[in-house]
Amino acid sequence: MLAAAEGGVVEGLKATATEVGHKFGFNTSLFISQFIGFFIVAILLQRFAFKPLQKLLAERSTRIAESLAASERMKADLAKADEERKRVLSEAGIQANKIVEEARVAAARITEVETQKAVVSAKDILDKARQASEADLIRLKSELRREVGRLVVDTSSKVTGKILTLDDQKRLAEDANRELAA
Repeated sequence: MLAAAEGGVVEGLKATATEVGHKFGFNTSLFISQFIGFFIVAILLQRFAFKPLQKLLAERSTRIAESLAASERMKADLAKADEERKRVLSEAGIQANKIVEEARVAAARITEVETQKAVVSAKDILDKARQASEADLIRLKSELRREVGRLVVDTSSKVTGKILTLDDQKRLAEDANRELAA
């Protein structure tokens, strides 16, 4: 019974659809020809328009992806180069400080060596001056003794009024030198 009722409903719907189709001017052969034409146009668009467009879009998206990857690589390379630059500058600064410190140490060493040379040279000059002054002192003392001895002999001869012999002169000069040395 249900099947009979369903059959009746389906028949009623077909009749209604046919009636509506006639009212609106539905033509089955025109519909089929338009459907085939639409299907052919769809196939032609698919083959000659959509596939080339999809291929073009795929190529473009690939190029964009490659450009983005290249951009990321460039950023990474730039960051690496910046880090390398900072490292090189840091090392250069450290080396410069080391060189400056070595120069200071070398300058201090050279100053110390030159100071020591100057001190040694000054000591040599002082020693030579002392030796020269001692030699002059000895020479002057010797001259003074001779002169004093001569003056004593001259004075003694004038006081005594007689000419002294060579032995007397020597004896008086030696006595005068002993008293001067004491």
